[in-house]
This record gives sequence, C-alpha cells and structure tokens, in this order.
Amino acid sequence: MKSRFTEEQIIKILKEHEHGKKAAEIVRENNISEQTFYRWKSKYGGMEINEAKRLKQLEEENRRLKEMVAELSLDNRILKDINSKNF
Repeated sequence: MKSRFTEEQIIKILKEHEHGKKAAEIVRENNISEQTFYRWKSKYGGMEINEAKRLKQLEEENRRLKEMVAELSLDNRILKDINSKNF
C-alpha cells in the first residue's frame, strides 16, 4: 500500500514530536490516526532523512535478492526433476 507521505515528510512530522509538540496535535494537523503516528515512530523514530533513504534502498535490495533466490530455487528444482527423469 502506497503511503501518501514520503519518508522525508514522516521524519519531519516525527521531529516535531521530538521538539515537544503533542502527538494528538500532530495527528490532528496531518489527518492521520494515532496508530499510524506510533507505527511511524517505531519504524522511523530517531532517524535522519538520509538514513531513511538508505533504509528504503536496503529494503528494495533485499526484495530483489529474495526474488532472485526464489527464481534460482525454482530453476534448481526443475533441473533436478529433468536430471532424475534422464536416468
């Protein structure tokens, strides 16, 4: 699901809370639920914008690597099946 907020925007919102603004006020101003705010806080709390960008890059790389492993596992299984039928 695509968020309507970028990581940079989320971090800026969380920085407001770190600087003393109340969570209820932030939630109301940004039209988000408290659950969303605290989920963001657990994921991005204490991060800087460049760290969030790096996290996103690592998540994308991890997704690609998992996809490659799945494809290679399937290829390996197909080759094993072909090899066992040849004997």
